[in-house]
Amino acid sequence: MHDIKAIRDNPEAYEAVWSAKGRSGAAAEAVKLDTQLRAAQTALQEAQAKRNESSKLIGQAKAKKDEAEAARLMAEVEALKGVMAAAGDEETIVAAKLKDLLASLPNIPAPEVPKGEDEAGNVEVRRWGDPKALPAGKLNAPKDHVDLGAALGGMDFEAAARMSGARFVVLKNQIARLERALGQFMLDLQTVQHGYAEISPPVLVKDDALFGTGQLPKFAEDLFRTTGDHWLIPTAEVSLTNLVREQITDEAELPLRLTALTHCFRSEAGASGRDTRGMIRQHQFQKVELVSITTPEQSEAEHERMVECAEAVLKALELPFRTMLLCTGDMGFGARKTYDLEVWLPSQNTYREISSCSNCGDFQARRMDARFKKTGEKGTHYVHTLNGSGLAVGRTLVAVLENYQDETGRITVPTVLVPYMGGVTHIGGEA
Repeated sequence: MHDIKAIRDNPEAYEAVWSAKGRSGAAAEAVKLDTQLRAAQTALQEAQAKRNESSKLIGQAKAKKDEAEAARLMAEVEALKGVMAAAGDEETIVAAKLKDLLASLPNIPAPEVPKGEDEAGNVEVRRWGDPKALPAGKLNAPKDHVDLGAALGGMDFEAAARMSGARFVVLKNQIARLERALGQFMLDLQTVQHGYAEISPPVLVKDDALFGTGQLPKFAEDLFRTTGDHWLIPTAEVSLTNLVREQITDEAELPLRLTALTHCFRSEAGASGRDTRGMIRQHQFQKVELVSITTPEQSEAEHERMVECAEAVLKALELPFRTMLLCTGDMGFGARKTYDLEVWLPSQNTYREISSCSNCGDFQARRMDARFKKTGEKGTHYVHTLNGSGLAVGRTLVAVLENYQDETGRITVPTVLVPYMGGVTHIGGEA
């Protein structure tokens, strides 16, 4: 959500951003509705004041036995009731239109975000590790995770399709354990080493929660809805961020750093035909989410810290990756600034997204009415919210399988995961 006063004061800046997003004229429309709303509010207030004054004069006229004046004033009060009703209706209608318009408009990028239309405009910030040269042998080329998982008897897409349809998988045996190990390792790293508080939140939420973080109303088709009044979360960002909705947090408690390992559910409505093979893009997956609630002064540094916390997972797993600063055309709806982490996948000979860390500024806070109170001050301010993957467990599993395969198709378990695997150092034998 946006501050209408800021739009009113500098409509050109907002128009430039929204025009590039295909919403030309949105700033002018917002200013127009704001003008209409304030006019309706003024008309209502003036009518109320006039009615109150006339009501007092009625008593005075009757005390003077001036029945003609009293009758005139009563007629005036009755007419003012109609004016008030009309102004009130106008206020309600225009306020709803303005709210709906503002709710449909994306966040404004930070000044340092590079301009661009799509992912081609993203900027590489840094990279870590070198893609591994896989041993020569029975592998003419690196196998992808689908072939590796099937050969190891640990990945069954056909069984999943029979019960659930496309974009699901059944993991078995040591592959299932490896997925569990990854999730637990990530959660332990973020809580023990990085100070995030572990949360076990609901995965079913109501409309207001998804509106607060920006998924509704724009992205309803990307979500799964129950037959009741609930939605399945597409990310634990929704549950974690909404912990502060309609709350006033003391400044001393900020930053709040929260994490959760949950299942996530996405319809992938906008991804038809993309990544149909394997686990890259699924309807159901696990993810460790990171959320920070901060003051405006803290948010930029907290964003950099969050990215480092996500990078730490890949470094610990010794997976080559690069960190990308997204351009204006590739950022998400609610983001002010976003870094993507992209991990190396040998079978595709390229880097693929495995984490996205965004600073949303006060965009979500305004939608949730999430505020904080500065020490020694009476007023309140909107918090800043940040979110990131630390990491997507399924995609990390894919990266581990592909980067740790050997010439026989066996998988070496990354050193940091061996304790989580009960001491198992390899998965599989001769291919």
